[in-house]
Amino acid sequence: MVNLEKSLAGIRHEIRRPSGRYVVENFDASQAEEIIGRLKKVFGVHTLSLGYKVRADLDAIYEVVKMIAPRDGTFKVETNRADKNFPLNSMQMNAEIGGRLLADIPALKVDVKHPQKVLSIDIRENGDALVFGDFVKGAGGMPTGTAGRGTLLLSGGIDSPVAGYMVAKRGMTIEGVHFHSYPYTNLQAREKVEELAEILSSYTGELHLHIVSVTHIQEAIHKYCPAEMMVTLLRRFMMRIAERISERVGSQCIITGESLGQVASQTIEGMTSSNAVVENLPVLRPLVGFDKTEIIEIARKIGTYDTSVLPYEDCCTVFLPKHPLIKPDLAKVEEAEKKLDIGALLEEALSSEEEVVFGK
Repeated sequence: MVNLEKSLAGIRHEIRRPSGRYVVENFDASQAEEIIGRLKKVFGVHTLSLGYKVRADLDAIYEVVKMIAPRDGTFKVETNRADKNFPLNSMQMNAEIGGRLLADIPALKVDVKHPQKVLSIDIRENGDALVFGDFVKGAGGMPTGTAGRGTLLLSGGIDSPVAGYMVAKRGMTIEGVHFHSYPYTNLQAREKVEELAEILSSYTGELHLHIVSVTHIQEAIHKYCPAEMMVTLLRRFMMRIAERISERVGSQCIITGESLGQVASQTIEGMTSSNAVVENLPVLRPLVGFDKTEIIEIARKIGTYDTSVLPYEDCCTVFLPKHPLIKPDLAKVEEAEKKLDIGALLEEALSSEEEVVFGK
């Protein structure tokens, strides 16, 4: 119920939890569409319906059912009778309401297996009845906050917001980390990521985004290390920083948007190199087996795609070599990294950290 309440912040309403469902009521009817739009993004909500509340009286119930019933085609009546004192049981109620509809709307036919329209009646214990006929598909999954906390490496690309969505759908609270290379990347690149975080927060709830500069790290790698190792070494620093932040905020894992074989750095050898510097936390890659078209389809569905494709560069494009390592040798990577003062570079990066909160 907490997540439902948060999603409806700013809208006058009440939420009750009678057995078997949540009921949002006492809202302005003009805001019904807005309420449905918000609720269908709440993880753990599988379906929702806009219904009518009437007194638990056979004639009153029928009048509403008749109003929302189709004028032709097939239908089925389904009754849930929580009030066992109501004079008709569920089967009798279905037959009575169905019979009246057939008499009043001759073009209708009953089909209990594959109806074109299901007319639902829920008779509650408090003397009310709910009547509804349409179901809106919700986000599904598990309620946010039921599966721990994870830190998402959020870039401005298509993949990482989708990865965050996928893990949040399984009940995980999301913390975000974004790396930038200002002044090599402009402020519009940061604004793009903040917009993605805002969109993502409409599903995940409150999202804290930690923004960290890695400009000095890239400059050091460019100066002291082989050019083809730029992406590999930078990813290792990102994972170290993400783990430091995770341990401070209580995250239990790191989440990335990597998909196996999608780009040069996303090979099993590249992932092994990145994982090697993470000391205490698991690394989740929810998109590892997805292809690009599948990822794009989800990005379009959740509303991040149009922002993700805006042409603003992220930090991974800075000092990008012509021929990055595809299958980095871990021993050679570790040897090259010895030329860098890893501790000092990490401390400087963490000292640049800013935190922005979305979905409050």
